[in-house]
Amino acid sequence: MGTVLGDLLPLAVGVSISPIPLVAAILMILSKNASAAAGGFAAGWTGGIVAVTAVFAVLAAALGLSADSRPGAAAAWIKIVLGLLLLAVAYTQWRHRADTAEPGWMRGIDSLTTGRAALLGATLAAVNPKNLLLCVSAGVAVGASGVGVGAQIVAVAVFTVLAAASVLGVVIGYAVAADRLRGGLERARGWLEANNHVVMAIVLLVMGAVVLGKGIGSL
Repeated sequence: MGTVLGDLLPLAVGVSISPIPLVAAILMILSKNASAAAGGFAAGWTGGIVAVTAVFAVLAAALGLSADSRPGAAAAWIKIVLGLLLLAVAYTQWRHRADTAEPGWMRGIDSLTTGRAALLGATLAAVNPKNLLLCVSAGVAVGASGVGVGAQIVAVAVFTVLAAASVLGVVIGYAVAADRLRGGLERARGWLEANNHVVMAIVLLVMGAVVLGKGIGSL
């Protein structure tokens, strides 16, 4: 159990510090429909993370990808492919590091309902390639760990809590201390928008190296 949690920790950190969902959460908090939109976004973001991770954990376990079983090499090659994909996305992010244009979906945040905000959160977690690859990597790590079903559920839960912690922390923190956090959130939003591609390139480079190393080490 300790080994699989160790594998999940860097991946969870990578999801947690993704700039785009943090910027989206801050924008919703500062929008006209703050409480409803931010709460829906946090719920959708968390739900998307747990859904993708759980699905790929189940698939990895069902395919018998445990390192202790004969198909263990398959799990290693899957990790190698995921690691290379993460490195490729990191390179793409770095190439676009000078692009600070605001994404189109950010312009409509003031009009988001709770349901649409939840859908946006789930989309950023489960469909956005950067976060999708990290969650898939986490699911494969859990499903291929060879631990029992109960331990796998705990591992997915721990990963989800850690991966969603930044967005949840921003939303809950603002609900508790709105006046004190408003100025800091405005500054954080500006910095994250300006450095989105650089931050993601660094995060994905580290995560890709970790996943690729784990895969090579399992061969």
